Amino acid sequence: MSMESTAKQKVSAGLKRNSDDIGWEFGVLVDPSNPDKTKCNRCGKIQSGGVYRLKQHIAGVGGQCKPCLSSTNEDKLKARNALNDVKRKKKDKEEGYANMRAEVNIGKETIDLDDEFGDLKGPKSFGPMHRFSNTSSNDPKGRSKQSNLSNIVLKEQLNRVKEYICDWAYQCGIPFHCFEKDSFRKAIEAIGQFGPNVVPPTRYEMAETFLKKRVEKTKLEIKTYEDEWRYTGCSIMTDAWSDRQRRSIMNLCVNSKLGTIFLSSKDCSDEAHTSQNIFKYVDECIEKVGPENVVQVVTDNASNNMGAAKLLKEKRPQIFWSSCATHTINLMLEAIGGLDKYKQAIEKAKKLTVFIYSHHKSLAMMRKYTKKRNIVRPGVTRFASAFLTLQSIKEKKSQLRQMFTSAEWGACKLSETTQGKKSYASIVSPTFWSDITICLRVFAPLVKVLRMVDSDWKPAMGFIYGELKRARKEIVLALNENKKAYMPIMDIISKKSSTRLDTCLHMAAYILNPYYFYNDEEVRDDVEANDAVVEVIGILFPTNFDMQNTILSVELPIYKRKQEKFARPIALKACEVNNENFDPANWWETYGTSTPNLRKIAMRILSLTASSSGCERNWSTFEGVHTKKRNRLLPTRMNDLVFVQFNTNLMERNKIRKMRNREVLVAEDGNGAREWIADGEDEEDEEVVPGLKWKTVSEAAGTKEMLDNRRSGRKKAGISVGGAKAKVKVKAKPKAKAKAKTKAKPSRQQLVDEASEEEEVNEEEEVNEVEMEDEIDAVEVEEEVDEEEEEEKEEETEDEEDKEIVVEIVDEDDVDEQDDEEIEYESDGVEILDEYGQDDN
Repeated sequence: MSMESTAKQKVSAGLKRNSDDIGWEFGVLVDPSNPDKTKCNRCGKIQSGGVYRLKQHIAGVGGQCKPCLSSTNEDKLKARNALNDVKRKKKDKEEGYANMRAEVNIGKETIDLDDEFGDLKGPKSFGPMHRFSNTSSNDPKGRSKQSNLSNIVLKEQLNRVKEYICDWAYQCGIPFHCFEKDSFRKAIEAIGQFGPNVVPPTRYEMAETFLKKRVEKTKLEIKTYEDEWRYTGCSIMTDAWSDRQRRSIMNLCVNSKLGTIFLSSKDCSDEAHTSQNIFKYVDECIEKVGPENVVQVVTDNASNNMGAAKLLKEKRPQIFWSSCATHTINLMLEAIGGLDKYKQAIEKAKKLTVFIYSHHKSLAMMRKYTKKRNIVRPGVTRFASAFLTLQSIKEKKSQLRQMFTSAEWGACKLSETTQGKKSYASIVSPTFWSDITICLRVFAPLVKVLRMVDSDWKPAMGFIYGELKRARKEIVLALNENKKAYMPIMDIISKKSSTRLDTCLHMAAYILNPYYFYNDEEVRDDVEANDAVVEVIGILFPTNFDMQNTILSVELPIYKRKQEKFARPIALKACEVNNENFDPANWWETYGTSTPNLRKIAMRILSLTASSSGCERNWSTFEGVHTKKRNRLLPTRMNDLVFVQFNTNLMERNKIRKMRNREVLVAEDGNGAREWIADGEDEEDEEVVPGLKWKTVSEAAGTKEMLDNRRSGRKKAGISVGGAKAKVKVKAKPKAKAKAKTKAKPSRQQLVDEASEEEEVNEEEEVNEVEMEDEIDAVEVEEEVDEEEEEEKEEETEDEEDKEIVVEIVDEDDVDEQDDEEIEYESDGVEILDEYGQDDN
């Protein structure tokens, strides 16, 4: 490629907005500083109106610009679809907001005190804020006149209202995303309809009166779900997890076509998490839901869950126990990512991001070149974080290269560091980028399956087996059919899916899905999958041989041969494409009336979820109820809070789960991406006292070197956080045995589980003291190590035993004022994690 063509490509890339909008396929910016003026790549026409007008120009619609005479039919279709998507999303958002507002009705129009008692107080004069906010709920669009008022006074009053709301949020530490909830918008609407002098609920009313009302309302809301359980069956989803207090919580949810509903939770901290206990708890919930409604139980692949599956099979042989597809596919991806070729690429990318996020200067430069967009993207699992981050790095390839080849980077001190040089080498290396590309090509087919089962935008049981087969083929093609390259991956997929995603239930759903059976001849010839249908029918009707014979010998052949109502052209046309309108369970409900018994079975199987991830969501919300303070509440009240809070969030999620294009792998917080921001951020450590971690004590004592039989010289470091003064002194004494002495005033000693940062001090500096004051109290930690250790290669454990550790906790009053120096710590990692929810990438 010539230098001239390369230069043209760079100019063209520079004139495109940093956007995924499909409109930039058809044109570029005339001037980078003016995003409103574009030039069509097809006909060369220059026009105003931005990329939206450019798409109208290509599509030949809108009437505000001349149509492009050089655009192809394919171009026009792409542009029209993009324009329609924008209109649809805007309309859906407006309708959703209007419907939400219409739901708010405080019944004000039904109360007329003047008719009953007369005008006792005379006409009441309301201020402009009341007139501004008190809109009638009969407004068809549900919009307040607020948005149409440009009066400066009213705008200023609105800002004051927002200030009061924000002041309350700041004082109480309310997360900002809570203000995006529909429930908050409804609360604001209700207050506006009421007018001035609103009296908030008391603590008693919140804990008793209105909580009970909310519980009853929630129970009424889930009645619709219970009706669906009886019609198309349901799945019991179970998940056990540990909160920050190390309590073991087991949760059970019920999933159906309508979505997931929280059923119950149990604190299992006081009992062993054995197969017997899991089975007992699951069996109790099956009784509560109704055994005749439950088709399967879905859990992860833990051995105790598999043991519980055997116990359930003995008692309830007609209920299936399935492994979570999300968990299984994550295991596949992590195992593939552990292969040398892909592991090296991931590790290089991880070192790059850790380096960038570990320094203020490099972080600021990265944000400058990427237009304030992060390269690390947190996922719902560790591997999801890896895939999304690799994808993000590749998308920002040109910006990162510009950053590391700029004069600004060359003048930065970080460019001279070892890791800075390595990061530069990675960015300019074609091999680095080709390795990332190969990783993404190999991972993408399985990630596509993962998105399908995790989003649950429609029941996945009928698709998981077929989509895994398709993913295998796509991976083979991605590796150019190189058997040596793809066979290790095929082995991993086969091993992980064996007995988990290739059970008789999965294969029967594969056969009963007309999208595969009617469109792929290989499916009809799959002996193992066809035999699975026979096995499933035998499990569902173990003693009713007449029913088995009717389904297998009469009704199943009608379906397979496309006879009777299955032969209708519309029935065959409806299952040709797996788009957002196709649902195999709905297809059977509509076209399967010729085979009533098989129709009922197919609807129940094809309405099943393949994953228990719906039960694993909202753990942070759930944990908020299970805090120590809340556990002081009565058990009934706490269970009511869990029931309301969990189900409210799940039902809200059910409303948006059918949005096919939403990214289900992106997490709401950054916990899954910590290892991409700082080394060791995924590790947890307990504290001796507030602010003093055992890891700090361990390093001060040189335990790592003791274990590794190495020498180490460390300097003194001080940390000040928390309630009392704690001093840790580490002294090197020649050839003396290590001893530990702890002095503490019992009234001040306290152990807490909380995170704090590690402070590393250069070995070449003199002993110094560093203190950081927390808003509660102060704790000082001092490490002292003699600098004058001689370098001896052959000395091993004996030298490391020559240390004395003194952990001394003293009252704050004993702390000298001169020691109260304050140092401000800034954490890039924390900053990024807070911004994840706001990042539009």
